[in-house]
Amino acid sequence: MATPDAWLIHFFQRHTEDDLNRAVPAIEFLDGVPVKVRAEMQAVLEAVAAAPPPAFSGGGKWEAMHDDMAGFYEVRVRGADRRNHRLFCILERDAKDLGGSSVVVIDGLSKPVRQAADPRDYRRALAYRTEFTARRTVLA
Repeated sequence: MATPDAWLIHFFQRHTEDDLNRAVPAIEFLDGVPVKVRAEMQAVLEAVAAAPPPAFSGGGKWEAMHDDMAGFYEVRVRGADRRNHRLFCILERDAKDLGGSSVVVIDGLSKPVRQAADPRDYRRALAYRTEFTARRTVLA
C-alpha cells in the first residue's frame, strides 16, 4: 500500500490541438516492448512513486538525464532481446492540477546495446515535454 508521501504516476496524452487522435506516446511505446520489459518498467515506476522520487535510489534503473535532456529522468531496462529500453519521465512536485506530486511519463525509446540513441528520439521527447508543459494533458 502506498504511503501518504507516495507520488502519483501519469501518462502524458497529446492534446487535440496537437494530435486529433490524442496519442499517449509512452503507452504506445510500452505496447511495443516485450512483456517482461514492460512489467519491469512498470515496477520501477511504482517503486519510484512509492519512495517518493527524491528519496529513490535508482540502482541503475532510474537515472537523471543530462545535457539537452536535463530535467528528464529515465527508467532503464535491458531486455532479453539485447536492446536497451528507456522510458522518459519528468517530475512535477505539488502539481495541484495533477492531484499532487507526480511522475509524468512522456515517451520512450529502444536501441541496440552499446549504441547511441537516435537524436530524433530525444528531439521527439523534448517536443512532447514542451506540449505537456503548455497543455498539462494526461491520460484520464
